[in-house]
Amino acid sequence: MAAPLDVAWAIAWLRLSAAVVAENRMALIELDRAIGDGDHGENLDRGFSAIVAKLDEESPATPGAALKMAAMTLMSKVGGAAGPLYGTAFLRAATAVGESATLDPAALAGALAAARDGVVARGKAESGDKTMVDAWTPAVDAAASAAAAGADGAAVLEAAAVAAEAGAVATDPLTARKGRASYLGERSAGHRDPGAASSALILRAAARAAAGEAA
Repeated sequence: MAAPLDVAWAIAWLRLSAAVVAENRMALIELDRAIGDGDHGENLDRGFSAIVAKLDEESPATPGAALKMAAMTLMSKVGGAAGPLYGTAFLRAATAVGESATLDPAALAGALAAARDGVVARGKAESGDKTMVDAWTPAVDAAASAAAAGADGAAVLEAAAVAAEAGAVATDPLTARKGRASYLGERSAGHRDPGAASSALILRAAARAAAGEAA
């Protein structure tokens, strides 16, 4: 049975994200080594480990509070581009949901859109630039469509996760137009964008948490 999208869900999402980032740390490092600095997996693992440490010390009262705590932790602990980008995404999502105790499908879709818009604003990237936006935008579109069609929160997140995974794969043939990978020009084609790959992992963790899975 799908879990309600309350603070327990938000905490499970963050803990599952930490687990999946740790599990895929080397894969993300390898992706980033091909077209970036090679530190994406290391940086994200450090950031999400810090989030888990925070959760072990304190209990956020609402989904928004959990997401804001994650945002502030990522911004302070993660180097490179990932910290500011993911930090902004979680902060915008937290602002969108406010003090709500639970998120309905429309609020959830709105939070995902706010997160994506934060990434776009911070990174100045758009779809097709071979960045994490290429995972987030199809996820946002799929979530909005699912919510409009009457899907519950778990189904909205499942649709978002599937779309993000497809979006990450679709970065493989692209030539990077933003970030360090853009310095490689045509040589960036043929490699998956590490930010899109990690975004897909994190959105899949949100869907797993909504399905009742615990870290």
